[in-house]
Amino acid sequence: MTPEDQDELDVRIASMAKALGHPARLKILRLLARTPGCIGGDIVEAVGLAQSTVSEHLRILKAAGVIEGQIVPPRVCYSLAAGALTPLAVLTRDLEIAGRESGGCVTPISDQG
Repeated sequence: MTPEDQDELDVRIASMAKALGHPARLKILRLLARTPGCIGGDIVEAVGLAQSTVSEHLRILKAAGVIEGQIVPPRVCYSLAAGALTPLAVLTRDLEIAGRESGGCVTPISDQG
């Protein structure tokens, strides 16, 4: 992977991580995982927030590429975007492995008394 490709991937992962950084959005994702093809109104009822608030959370998740929305007039059906979270999962797995293998911080010995 080129440095430019890595930078682009890092921006994408950061966008996903930011989108996941709200409890209501995590609740929405768990709901979509359990009930694929959720209709917007169903999400509002399940999450227990105002329609406008849920719409904003859905917009953020969609902009980050975490969910997809398909228009089925007069509604929008939402679902998890297949494979969207794979880069984030790979990063967290790699960091977890590196953390286990690193053995923690090593404090350098100072030459000064």
